[in-house]
Formats: sequence, C-alpha cells, structure tokens
Amino acid sequence: MTERRATIRLDKWLWYARFFKSRTLSGKVVTAGHVRINRVKVSRAASPVGVGDTLTFAQGRNIRVVRIKALGTRRGPALEAQALYEDLSPPTKTSAPAPRFDGKGRPGKKDRRQMARQEQRDSNWKE
Repeated sequence: MTERRATIRLDKWLWYARFFKSRTLSGKVVTAGHVRINRVKVSRAASPVGVGDTLTFAQGRNIRVVRIKALGTRRGPALEAQALYEDLSPPTKTSAPAPRFDGKGRPGKKDRRQMARQEQRDSNWKE
C-alpha cells in the first residue's frame, strides 16, 4: 500500500511562511501565474505543495527560490515561519544608507546652513 504524501494549499503555505501579508494576496499572486512549483508554472491557489518542493516566485522586486522543509499548521512568529523553508535565492545587494555630506550625496539642513554662512562670510570678505 502506498502512503499519500502530506500536502497543503500553495496560497496557505505562502501565507504561513510569511512571504505575503494576507492569504488573499498570496492567492492573487498564484492565480496571476507568478509562482512555479518545481519549475512548472501554476495558476491555482489550491495547488498542493509538500515537503521537498521548490517554489519560485516574485516578492517585491526580488525573485525568491525556496525549498519547503515543513508544512506548518499556523501562521506563527517569524522564527517559526523561517523554519518552514530553506532559502535558495542568491543574496541580494543591499544599498548602503545615504552618506553624510562630505562632497557625496545630498547635503542635510545643517550642512546647507553651514555652506550659506560660509558663502556669506566669503562675500563680506571680498567687499
């Protein structure tokens, strides 16, 4: 006798794993055809997924590739959600915060005031 593999709805798993803020939103992404299960494009939110399946989908501007490690039973805290999958996505480059004004970037309000005072001193000196 063959045992059935434990599965869960795709939209529900994406919501449990906290990739999307609501189950409705995860369902819309799936029905729009933006999710692949094991390289096969799916458009049914009720598509079954199980442990070992690889999902590819867009999240914001990033493409996420994850392998399911566990199905989960609820939408728990972030640490519990991260235990449901293994992230296979290449690391994304995060841009550094805007540098303080030292000839780079845009000057802040304090920097603009200092530049204005310096210009005023320079113009008074030339007279």
